Amino acid sequence: MALRISLARGLALAAALTCSAAALAQDSYPSKPITMIVPFAAGGSSDVIARLVGDEMGRVLGQRIVMENMGGAGGATALSRAARAEPDGYTIVIGNSGTNAASYTIYPDLKYTQADFAPIGLVAKTSPMIALKLDFPAQTLMEFVDYAKKNPGKISLGHAGVGSSNYLICRNFLKASGVDIALVSYRGAGPALNDAMGGQIDGVCDAATSLSGAIQGGKVKALAVATPQRLDNLPEVPTSREAGLPAFEAQGWNALFAPKATPEPVIAKLNQALRTALASENLRGRFKELSSVLPAETELTPAYVAGMVPGEIEKYRVLLQDK
Repeated sequence: MALRISLARGLALAAALTCSAAALAQDSYPSKPITMIVPFAAGGSSDVIARLVGDEMGRVLGQRIVMENMGGAGGATALSRAARAEPDGYTIVIGNSGTNAASYTIYPDLKYTQADFAPIGLVAKTSPMIALKLDFPAQTLMEFVDYAKKNPGKISLGHAGVGSSNYLICRNFLKASGVDIALVSYRGAGPALNDAMGGQIDGVCDAATSLSGAIQGGKVKALAVATPQRLDNLPEVPTSREAGLPAFEAQGWNALFAPKATPEPVIAKLNQALRTALASENLRGRFKELSSVLPAETELTPAYVAGMVPGEIEKYRVLLQDK
């Protein structure tokens, strides 16, 4: 009997020590740099937003947030890695409407599910656009649609890979306009934009976040922004409604996720760092320059993202099956 009591006490002590160690680890989090996986090549909207937010969050947390760009399969390759990562808060991922919503319809054999991720919070909303190489004959959105209808299959638009948010911009545009255009897949929005500027493709589907600089620098021409209002930093670009194609309206988004089973105190600390980062004047100024929209206060919680994602999955299931 004494041996049993001694063994039970030993097990209880071991369990208590394990819990204490886990609690201590969470209290001291983060004690080393954090990796933020970006599911695309450098230069696209997700990458730009990730770096801005990561820098500010790192200052708040007192540890560097290191970017790891991992392109492939419209972001699915990176999300698979994030889902398998240790749930300790030292690996997080920036996702979007493509990687964390549309991918479930596009890639039925994914190695991850929605349940494999713990939301941290919404980071930004983005403004979809269509932009063309400078010497393309069309000057307006409806001229482009008319040209495409007269030249079916001969125009090419680049995007950041099947399943990416840029691919969804393309699909929304094709559905709204009824045109037959070749969609060209890249490992990220940056390489696609480079080829559009170089004339290898006719244009790109992208967000204003990564297109603003090229448009303002006169390297590509924007036809329209798929938002209800014009953008402050690109006031000359009409909305899709003003340009004659009201059916082409969309809203992109980015959010941070951690692997499932990441401890709640760690998620809470990351969420608070995100909130503080988004409240900084530096980040607010940069977001305005890039036409990235800050989330509302009610959209910053993990619960909001958890509730939003299922609706996004269904929305894109309908869009992608409607051909």
